[in-house]
Order: sequence, then C-alpha cells, then structure tokens
Amino acid sequence: MEMNRQIFTIEQVNNYVKSLMDKNPVLQNLWIRGEISNFKLHSSGHMYFTLKDNQARIKCVFFKNYAYSLNFVPTDGMSVIVRGNISLYTRDGQYQLYVQHMERDGIGELYAALEALKEKLMKEGLFSQEHKKPLPAYPRKIGIITSHTGAAVHDVIKVISKRNPTVDILVIPVAVQGENAKDQISAAINYANTREDIDILIVGRGGGSIEELWAFNEEKVARAIFGSRIPVISAVGHETDFTIADLVADVRAPTPSSAGEIAVAEISSIHEALEGLDRRLQDTMTNKLKELSNYLDKLSNSYVLKYPERLFAAYEQRLDYATEKIITNMDNFISAKSDSFLRAVSYLEALNPLSVMMRGFSIVTDMEKGNIIRSVDELHENMQVKIHLTDGNATCNITSKEKEPANENWSR
Repeated sequence: MEMNRQIFTIEQVNNYVKSLMDKNPVLQNLWIRGEISNFKLHSSGHMYFTLKDNQARIKCVFFKNYAYSLNFVPTDGMSVIVRGNISLYTRDGQYQLYVQHMERDGIGELYAALEALKEKLMKEGLFSQEHKKPLPAYPRKIGIITSHTGAAVHDVIKVISKRNPTVDILVIPVAVQGENAKDQISAAINYANTREDIDILIVGRGGGSIEELWAFNEEKVARAIFGSRIPVISAVGHETDFTIADLVADVRAPTPSSAGEIAVAEISSIHEALEGLDRRLQDTMTNKLKELSNYLDKLSNSYVLKYPERLFAAYEQRLDYATEKIITNMDNFISAKSDSFLRAVSYLEALNPLSVMMRGFSIVTDMEKGNIIRSVDELHENMQVKIHLTDGNATCNITSKEKEPANENWSR
C-alpha cells in the first residue's frame, strides 16, 4: 500500500487547481456586479479590495497595468461592474478575481443609507458643536462599552491603567457587530447614565469593514450617544474609519488606545501640574508678603505715623479758635438778649398797676357794679365805692364831688 501512494506538496495541489481554473472558459472574462469593501491602494499602484453583495463576497486584485485607465477613484461602498478572470492565488490557496476592467454602477446601498442618515441627523443638530460636552480633566471612573473579548477593551484598559492607576474602570460588555449590536450598545449607554459614579464613557471597537462597523452607524446608537448626560468618547476602528457615532460623540478618538489617552491624563503630568501650582502659590505668597512688608515699612516711615501729633496740632488750634469764637458769640448773644429782657421787664413794670399804686396811686371801683371809676362824672352822692391800695382796701361813701380843670399831662 505504501508503494502505491502518490504524495503531493501543497504547492503542487494549488498549482494544479489553478491550472484547472485558468483552463475553464466559464471562469474567464466574467462580468460581475458588486459593492467595494476593504479597498486598499498599494504603493505599487495595485488595488486590492473585496467585492460583495447581500449573499457572498470575493477577493479581487486590480493590477496597475489595467487600473491606469480608470477615470475615478474606487472607494468603499461604491457599487461597480467589473470584468476579469477567476484564478487561484497559490501562496494562500485562495481564489480571487483578477480584474481587468471596472466601471461605476452608482453608490452602494449601505453608503446611500449612511449618507441619508447623516443628512437627517445633521439637520436635527446632532453633530452641532454647541451640544458637545467637555471632558472632565480628572475623571475618577470611566465606563467602557465594547466587546469584552476584543483587543480594543484590553488596549483601553492597558493605556488607562498605565497613565493613571488610580482611575476606576467599568467594562459594560456588548456585541459590537451583528443584528443585536445596536440594541445592546444603546442599552449600555442608557444604563451607564443611570449611575452617578461614571465620569466619562468610551464607546467603540477595533477596526473592520463597513459592515462590521455598521452598528456604530445606526440611528438608535447615535441618539443614545446624543442623549447621554455623561460625556462620550467615540473610539471606532482605525484612524481612517469614520462613523456616525464619531460625529455625534463629544470627542472622537482615532483608535481605542488613543481614547484612553484622551480620557485620562498621565499621573506624572498631574504631579507636575500640582508641583507647578504649589510653586506658583508659594511664589505668589512670597511676593505678596514682600509687597505688604514694603508697604508696612513705607507706612511706618511716613510723616503721618512718624509725627502723628503734628497731624492733629493744626486741628487742635482750629478747634480752640472755634471754641473761643462760639463762647464769644454766645456771650454777645446772651448779653444782647439780657438787655432786651431788662427793657421788656422795665416796660412791663411801668405798666403794672401795682407799681403805679406803690407810687401813691389807688384804684377806685363801684361797689355795686364792680367797674373801675375813671372820672368824677361817674360818681354821685351816697354812692359807695371801694378804694384799692397796695396794702388793702377801703370802703367810702360819696358825700360830695368836685371836678377840677383838665390837666394835659394827666390826660396823656
């Protein structure tokens, strides 16, 4: 049995299969319609990409000598019609399409949907810079929403732990591709916002094709990011990958690792910043104390504090002068008022009936009527009158009366 076996090398098998494919007329000069994905332009000028539809995909190579006549630049998501041959790449044992001609067949369905959603969300203001929330400078806890099995989560944790091991990390595992990915990602964002201990959210995954990253182009995920009260860093794919999640997020990181760098400052830089602040505080306090000391020296040597009695001497002299002036004015005022008062008293004394009576005069009143008798004409015989003197009264009966000639001085 051992002598009858024919053993082939892998290279021989692959070369044989390749020869069969190259001789098969069905596989030659094929026209195929599909959507470009994972497009790469090599430095040699050759183009490598995947052509796909809803059911399958095939790897393609478009060599420079055929591609030079293209009047457009192929991009991911572009729908094209190509012509070429199917053959085997013997090194990898993988068949592929060797493209000889390419023409555009409109924009791919995925990219058309992506552009339509972009335009819708942009009109609603979800991409507007005014809605972007600032990241806290020194977060205490960071939530990471990604696959727990992918390399992205390990990269982020490694970067954060290295930069600042005091920062807590909460991983919220989700599917990052597939039919349920959008629901799990949006639910994780909503859950994180029910907690009070998360300062920053990192939402993302490693790189991949547009189909693999599609969950981060879903409207449900975009609205969950926009509605988050916690600042969100989008970290989807590699630097060239750009999703709707990147446009809505508060900050876009080109890779998951750079998201960790953006979210957390290095602890050494924090120490340096604190030391710098401490030096600035000490310098400020030293300068302020020096300034106050100089000001105090200036005050202590000032004329006012050196000769305080001189400051008040002039005021004391003015006070003495004002006091004397007030006393003099008061004396004059009192003197003037005293003279007026004495004159008034003398005048009142002159008018006082008692004063007149003290000089020998008396007042005569009618005993019956009580009125003062001012003229002899008011008297009659047998009339009783009362004479009022300074020290008493006397009652008299009129027996006779005699009228004297008028005296001018008396009449006045």
